[in-house]
Amino acid sequence: METFLSMLESGRIIVADGAMGTMLQAAGLPIGMSPEAWLLENPDAVMGIHRAYVEAGAELILTCTFGGNRVRLERSGLSARVAEVNHRAVEIARRAADGRACVAGDMGPLGELLAPLGKLTYEEAVTIFAEQARALAEAGVDLLYIETMADLNEARAAVEGARQADDRIPITVTLSFDKHGRTNMGVRPEQAAEVLLEMGVAAVGANCGYSLEVTLQALEKMHAHAPQAVLIAKPNAGLPRMVERREVYDATPELMADYALKYVAVGARIVGGCCGSTPEHIRAIARAVK
Repeated sequence: METFLSMLESGRIIVADGAMGTMLQAAGLPIGMSPEAWLLENPDAVMGIHRAYVEAGAELILTCTFGGNRVRLERSGLSARVAEVNHRAVEIARRAADGRACVAGDMGPLGELLAPLGKLTYEEAVTIFAEQARALAEAGVDLLYIETMADLNEARAAVEGARQADDRIPITVTLSFDKHGRTNMGVRPEQAAEVLLEMGVAAVGANCGYSLEVTLQALEKMHAHAPQAVLIAKPNAGLPRMVERREVYDATPELMADYALKYVAVGARIVGGCCGSTPEHIRAIARAVK
């Protein structure tokens, strides 16, 4: 199995996995229950999703730990079990990958605003992110994958926390951009790229977000500002609509594969999907970019 850095150094396109949350919902995750809490009770369901992505061609899979930090886990009564939750998630992903894909330790936002808009200080955020990053690194992830960020300060805190946990492991960061081309905290793509690349991240990019086209525009701006950067594209499968209290995403595998080629054309080297995407979307993307 190649290392993540050797995959980057090869210059080839790396296919990432698709959604975890919406796939878990389809597998029976109750509305309102955290994926991390469900993972402890239903490891086979999570492993099955990972395996489906690997079979579809994913070379990079994300652990089921988007909300695996102390702040988010507190809502499920699991704040004292950060290490256990993250270790278990990595173990499941590793078994599913079976040497055929790299395992990225997924780290999402804290779910609370940083000061001055919220109560959490920057230093507290660094400590919380470091706790999760340390658990993921101890469990043996190949990289730390910070995603769906809106606040550039929070993204910086996540990177700093990851560095404190393990200063050797590669770190990547993606932000989520709205229909105005900025995050909901007003961060511009080129601004994010400049700050995060200066911090030494291995790759930067866009995930989730308003639409496939908005993701493309964000990557274009990042590439124009930092043409040497390794970019990540992991968009939602289009805009969701509600059907019987469930979000339904309408972007077809073929459409996402078409956009994957557009992302590659503007510098994306890691391409996958976010909310609403499935193994079929990833299979189509893999066929297109390979």
